[in-house]
Amino acid sequence: DITGSLGETAEPARAADPRREVELTQERYRANPKDAGAALRYGKALRAVGQRSQAVAVLEQATIAHPSNKALLAGYGRALADNGNFQQAFDVLARAHSPEDPDWRILSAQGATLDQLGRYEEAAAAYDKLFLVEQNRKDAYCNQAYAYMKINETDAALLAFDRCTLLDPRNIEVWNNKGLTLMQAGKYDEALSTFDRDVSVPRSLPQP
Repeated sequence: DITGSLGETAEPARAADPRREVELTQERYRANPKDAGAALRYGKALRAVGQRSQAVAVLEQATIAHPSNKALLAGYGRALADNGNFQQAFDVLARAHSPEDPDWRILSAQGATLDQLGRYEEAAAAYDKLFLVEQNRKDAYCNQAYAYMKINETDAALLAFDRCTLLDPRNIEVWNNKGLTLMQAGKYDEALSTFDRDVSVPRSLPQP
C-alpha cells in the first residue's frame, strides 16, 4: 500500500478536521521552512486532503535543504507515488533505503511502486526483503501475491495468499483472489471451496 505509514513519527491527533490540520501545520512550516519535521507534517497533511502536487513541492524543497534526511526522503518518495510519479518515487525511495538498516515501510513502498511500473518480479523481490525485517504485514503478502499473479507464478502467489489469509482470515476479497489463482493453476475443486468459504468462521491454521 503506497499510502501506508512511511518514515513518519506517529503523533497525537490535533485536529479532527483534516483541513484544520493543514492550517496548523502550514503555520508551523511557514514559521520555519527549514524545519524538517514541520515540512514532513505539512506534507502529510496536504496529502490527507488530496493536495498531492503541493505536498510534492513542499517535500522536494525540504529534501533539497536536508538531502540526507531518511524520513524526509521517504515522505517525499511516498508523495511522489501518490501523485503518480512512480519512477521518480522509486529513485527517491532508493536513496531513503539503507541495506544495513532496512525499513519495512520503505521496502513496502518500493514494492508497490515497482508494481505500478510493471516490474513485477522486482516488486515480489522487494517484498521478500521486507519479510526479513517484518513478517506480520498482510498487505505486503497480498501485494506480493498480486505481483506473482501478473507473471503467472501461481505457486508463489498461492503461498503469499496463504500467509495473507493467516493474518486476515475474514477478508473475502483475498479469498476470492486466491480462488482465481487456484483456477489459474487448474485446481478447480479447491478454487470452488475457496469461493464458497464462510469467512465469518475463524480459521484454525497451521504454521506457514
